[in-house]
Amino acid sequence: MTTRIEPLGPPYPTEIDEQLRSLMPPGVPPLLLFRTFVKNAPMTAALRAWGGYELSDAMSLTTRDREIVINRVCARCACEYEWGVHVAFFAEQVELTQEQITSLTHGTAVDACWTTERDRVLIEAVDALHDRASIDDDLFDRLRPVFDEAQLLDLFLLSGWYHAISYCANAAGVELEDFAPRFADYT
Repeated sequence: MTTRIEPLGPPYPTEIDEQLRSLMPPGVPPLLLFRTFVKNAPMTAALRAWGGYELSDAMSLTTRDREIVINRVCARCACEYEWGVHVAFFAEQVELTQEQITSLTHGTAVDACWTTERDRVLIEAVDALHDRASIDDDLFDRLRPVFDEAQLLDLFLLSGWYHAISYCANAAGVELEDFAPRFADYT
């Protein structure tokens, strides 16, 4: 992939440095995606609030649910960048197995590695939103006993949010992070 919008490099102006530090855990260097986003500082400031919610404990979905959704969305959008960052930072924490990561990347909700209805319907929901921009009645009827209304709304918006992140990372040509796995690592 060719980088189309070069990420900002250090040294950063004070305001940008503060913004980048606010996007990362203490002591962790800023991701290339964030260094690209800060080329539009007002946009980055606006993204921070919603992105912070999406990755916070305030979200009604579990961290595992969130990571299943994010990894599936990013894989379906062919966004190796964001997929790799999330696999690197969160897959072990939420106990996603090698087989599950492979399935999220290349498989389906009926792969044998998915043993709970919760995981399967999450993947089906992401696929339906990606393919049809909606959830049909049958799938909604299977989601309803597993997720409450707040969780469903978080699921729908989380899917859309990571479509937007994927579109931006792909279109800007954000280079893959050195530490992140690649799609080919999970075949």
